[in-house]
Amino acid sequence: MDNNIHTANREISAEQHQTIQPTGNSRATSRYQWVPFFLLVLFVGFIGGIVSPLAVDLYQRRIAGIESQGKSSSDITARVLENAGEDVSTVDLVERNTRGVVSIVITRDVPQVRTFYNNPFGNMSPFFFDPFGTPKKSPQGESDGKTERQQVGSGSGFFVSADGLIVTNKHVVSDLQAEYTVIVSGGEEYSAKVLARDPSNDIAVLKVEGADFPALELGDSDQIKVGQTVIAIGNPLGEFAGSVTRGIISGLKRNVSAGSGFGGEERLTDIIQTDAAINPGNSGGPLFGLDGRVIGVSVAMAQGAENIGFALPINQVKRITEQVEKTGKISIPYIGVRYVLLDKTIQKENNLPYAYGALVLRGQKMTDFAVIPGSPADKAGIVENDIILEINNEKIDENHPLGNLIGKYDVGTEITLKIWHKGEEKTVTVQLEERK
Repeated sequence: MDNNIHTANREISAEQHQTIQPTGNSRATSRYQWVPFFLLVLFVGFIGGIVSPLAVDLYQRRIAGIESQGKSSSDITARVLENAGEDVSTVDLVERNTRGVVSIVITRDVPQVRTFYNNPFGNMSPFFFDPFGTPKKSPQGESDGKTERQQVGSGSGFFVSADGLIVTNKHVVSDLQAEYTVIVSGGEEYSAKVLARDPSNDIAVLKVEGADFPALELGDSDQIKVGQTVIAIGNPLGEFAGSVTRGIISGLKRNVSAGSGFGGEERLTDIIQTDAAINPGNSGGPLFGLDGRVIGVSVAMAQGAENIGFALPINQVKRITEQVEKTGKISIPYIGVRYVLLDKTIQKENNLPYAYGALVLRGQKMTDFAVIPGSPADKAGIVENDIILEINNEKIDENHPLGNLIGKYDVGTEITLKIWHKGEEKTVTVQLEERK
């Protein structure tokens, strides 16, 4: 049975070969016709799978590039606008404040045939102040006893009150025999009187008679930052009144010893360093922040260097000007001791317990008492060989001398001293009195 079936099947297949086979060939031909299409689809899909990510990546990069260019253009535009705004601010500052800056001319009687001043730039300390622009010289020779009035120097200053108070450096007006003339921006000249010279700081206050002078607004030098823009206005070399220089604050709390070519030297502490050009004749002129307020008083420049100038912080000046406005003088506080500042060398040589502080010592003369009788220090029980270590928690050292720390306070103020007294530390309270 099974064989029949198989035989039958075979027979049917054989018979159908003539009728069914054409139909089978047609299907195979149709099926093979689709193969190229599928291969093409597969090829396109393969290529698309490779190309599509690259295309997307290129597109994203293109978009990012466009955005970056737009951002870069925006940044450049913003910087241009910022710089333009700063320039406008500087121009506005100068226009508003130049009238408050003055030139100070120094004159005195000098021999007719003898040079009164030599080169003011010779034999100076590395950091120096110099009020002299280009001193006028007489021919060398013997004096016949006659004198003539000559301009011997110049400096700068600025109004701090409408009734004629002017701030400048003490070294600008240090000559007690000279006369001082103030020239304002309009060219008017005023005879100036020196009201006060601060013995502890390089600051002096002048007075001219008149009213409605353009007083400058004082800022807060405790708030300034390294890198901020500053503007200096002054009378460099005594010839270029109203000159404007611009720079940044290069450093704060600098301590330098500054001197002139005539032997004077002064320790300047906690001062401002700037790269705004400070030249002879700029001394006493204002240093501005971009808000138009005075933040410093130009005082010195570095010898043998470029763009290293210095200014006294305006907060050191405010108390002085306020005193002069109220009392017409500068009241200097003191405690009444002679002292030497300690360092590691003195500590080692004298086997002392501290390398800082002020060691109270008598002078060479019998009358050079270590502690002045009746002084605030005497009343507080301070004696010779005591070491004053701190004033109101501020250490006394070479950069913060006793006199400078005391000078921060007004006469009548109570301060706390930390001292080393007979082998032990203790604190005492002292009321500052006025130095006579």
